[in-house]
Amino acid sequence: MAIGLTEEHEALAESVRGFAERNIPATVVRAALEAGEESRPPFWSALAEQGLLGLHLDEEHGGQGYGLLELSVVLEELGRAAAPGPFLPTVLASAVVDASSNAKARGELLPALAGGAKTAAVALDGALTGRRDGGALVVTGTAATVLGAGLADLLVLPVAVGDDEEWVAVDAAGLTVTAVESLDRVRRVARVEAEGLAVPAGRVLDGLTGDRVRDLAAALFGAEAAGLAGWLVTTASEYAKVREQFGRPIGQFQGVKHKAARMLIVLEQARAAAWDAARALDEGADEAGFAAAVSAVIAGDAGVQAARDAIQILGGIGFTWEHDAHVYLRRALTLRALLGPSKRWAAKVAGLALDGGRRPVELELDAGAQPLRERIRAEVAELAAIEDKNALHARMGDEGWTVPHFPQPWGRGAGPVEQILIQQELRAAKVKAPNLVIGAWLVPSLVRYGSEEQKERFLRPTLRGQMVWCQLFSEPGAGSDLASLSMRAERVEGGWRLTGQKIWTSVAQFAEWGFCIARTDPDAAKHDGISYFLVDMKSEGVDVRPLKELTGEAIFNEVFLDEVFVPDDCVVGEVDKGWQVARNTLSNERVSLSTGGGLGMGVPELLGFFAGREPDAIAAAEIGRLVAQGQSIDLLGLRTTLKQLNGVEPGAEASVRKLLGVQFNQDVADYCWAAQGAAATTEVPMAESGIAARAMLFSRAMTIYGGTTEVQLNIIGERLLGLPRDPEPGK
Repeated sequence: MAIGLTEEHEALAESVRGFAERNIPATVVRAALEAGEESRPPFWSALAEQGLLGLHLDEEHGGQGYGLLELSVVLEELGRAAAPGPFLPTVLASAVVDASSNAKARGELLPALAGGAKTAAVALDGALTGRRDGGALVVTGTAATVLGAGLADLLVLPVAVGDDEEWVAVDAAGLTVTAVESLDRVRRVARVEAEGLAVPAGRVLDGLTGDRVRDLAAALFGAEAAGLAGWLVTTASEYAKVREQFGRPIGQFQGVKHKAARMLIVLEQARAAAWDAARALDEGADEAGFAAAVSAVIAGDAGVQAARDAIQILGGIGFTWEHDAHVYLRRALTLRALLGPSKRWAAKVAGLALDGGRRPVELELDAGAQPLRERIRAEVAELAAIEDKNALHARMGDEGWTVPHFPQPWGRGAGPVEQILIQQELRAAKVKAPNLVIGAWLVPSLVRYGSEEQKERFLRPTLRGQMVWCQLFSEPGAGSDLASLSMRAERVEGGWRLTGQKIWTSVAQFAEWGFCIARTDPDAAKHDGISYFLVDMKSEGVDVRPLKELTGEAIFNEVFLDEVFVPDDCVVGEVDKGWQVARNTLSNERVSLSTGGGLGMGVPELLGFFAGREPDAIAAAEIGRLVAQGQSIDLLGLRTTLKQLNGVEPGAEASVRKLLGVQFNQDVADYCWAAQGAAATTEVPMAESGIAARAMLFSRAMTIYGGTTEVQLNIIGERLLGLPRDPEPGK
């Protein structure tokens, strides 16, 4: 899945991709690369006939009546093909003209741009000045690097008039346009000079600001950068599958696999950021500038990073002129350079966020959901009226509010829309469901594999928040490689006796019950002969020993089981088939962790930490980078939800978000701690230094629990990119 999420966007992307395959093969790109001078590509008229140049413009101006989001879908696909020609410069120019309040200019210029009769370009900066002479603006000066200017019939230029900046749209015939040696030799830049050019009032783009122009560029450049990154990820991973060194495909080596996985991560972030910037601009949202700045930081850098990493994976062949990788690197670098330094955009993100201008990541449902919302709101109001917390939690557990997506009687059988409405209405009414803590990981496995007696005995009190659980999975010799566990379970009359050691068991010192896996058939294959048990933590032979962590606290524990008796009615699923139950639990653990939570420092904590402070330029850039990262992670979650609402299985977003989320929490905690300066050497309880130190220290666990970063990168590389699995030990 690319930038667009709906079926209509998928169809549009597929159509443009097909157009590119037919009309923009590598030979066309190579011809533009090697040409002595830039010219309109042979497919230009066909591109115009598809109506893509006016996709984002109103029908009254010859457009298709859609928006920048649909245009972004097109730009991503053309970026994937590294299309030569003035498509991006022209649609940016038409979007800029369309943003003006000058109706005469819009009516005169947009139809020709929408129909492909004229091409255009926009100077994002320059040294042009203007003076008033009657009704005209007389312009003189130079814009040194204007993308697509060499092919443009129309130029949109910034002009300094006193202390103000105005924008004008002028015919190229009245300017001096000079080709320059360009880094991107497929789509080039040129120098534009004006000498006493009189621009009539009808060509002055009133109501337009430099911020608006650059925001539009950030959104559209971001979409193309996502397309570049998409091609690079595919090319690098496909090469890694077939290129062999040391007797195996290089994609099997974790150094390569993890680099490819991280390429996919930045690609998904770029898509999310560019998608939201286009949406915000289409909506005319107050926070559109924030969304555009996030796109400039995330997507602008993603194209460059993906290109550099792809060349690294490709090795020597990637460094040759004959391979197309350098075409994509040059284009990504050009987009980055034209947008301006990433640090400058990051500082803008920081400034807006610290002033309360962060764009909320919210899901808005259409009017068709209103009757269901009203019914849920009425039921939630009844819950809100229950003053006794225990009574409230008991009712919520019994009526399915705790896990509404599960079937009745444990849940409400709620579909995606109803789940969202329940979440929104509970939050609005400040009604909190029972906190299941570790029990949340067990519930799906009990619903799927538990007997009816087990469900009634364990699910009901768990969903009420009355039963505290711990997970007895990890062992000293079986962490990420969990199937290597050695705890044994021996058959005895009426049940089993479990013997062995578990470790890293959260809240075991408080838990009433634990869900445990142990080996019931030591002669079976590695993933067979394992069974899934429910263990009463008060049983004789259970010894819980808290582990003091580097924070000085003890959340984790060692748990020793010495011939602990577990009756047959506490075996979940079939004997010797417990691995499939455990996998279900682990998958739900990772989904739970991927949705965030209160364990680490995120954007709210980051902004709270710097509230009232005046960050310098270096700090502002770093704060903005972190805020942009956090925003992209939230957007990945929103896109996953929207896919589910559209009946589409989530793709890379869920795995990517889990990995990014824990690393982000870690990065924020580390930065806030360091930002204290010398005060970071102290750890005063309940004071800022103590809170920051605790968050920083605890964050080291975040990239370990629930699947280490390295395991998650393997999952992304193998399952999403199809890279070869790690070899079995000794092979």
